[in-house]
Amino acid sequence: MESVGSIIMYVIIALSIIVFSVLTVTTRKILRSATYLLFTLFATAALYFKLDYEFLGAVQIAVYAGGIVVLFVFSILLTSHPGHSSEKLVSRKRVLGLTLAVATLVIAGYALISRCSVMFAKLPQMDNPSMQKIGETLMGTGNGEYLLPFEAISVLLLACIIGGVVVARKR
Repeated sequence: MESVGSIIMYVIIALSIIVFSVLTVTTRKILRSATYLLFTLFATAALYFKLDYEFLGAVQIAVYAGGIVVLFVFSILLTSHPGHSSEKLVSRKRVLGLTLAVATLVIAGYALISRCSVMFAKLPQMDNPSMQKIGETLMGTGNGEYLLPFEAISVLLLACIIGGVVVARKR
């Protein structure tokens, strides 16, 4: 049985992820949105640390909070006027969007509730993988290893940076 403090900490982290995620997509100031995204990524790292996934938490902070958000802010500063608010979007399909959002919430809620019995089952004890095993999996070229997707994302990020510089130079 988990302690009450652990459950309270989980609720605080989960609520902060939810609040900052909503603020990220609803604010009209783009730099503020990037800041809320940073807070969301830090809260996700805190969740990883709480679950004793230290390596994943460190990667979350180093790669996403450190690298990707800096890339976003750099791109924002190159391509737009960060002090200006974006114009309010007007959509005639608001009812359709709201209906699809509620339907997605219902489906996700059903999937979560139907799988809750797994939480109460006795799960086998799992060992944390060693750093060597993680490295071999991330940088290997065999079946179930991730070198090709890693390199593809590197090329994609490079293309985004080059595109941001080209757009900024035209202004």
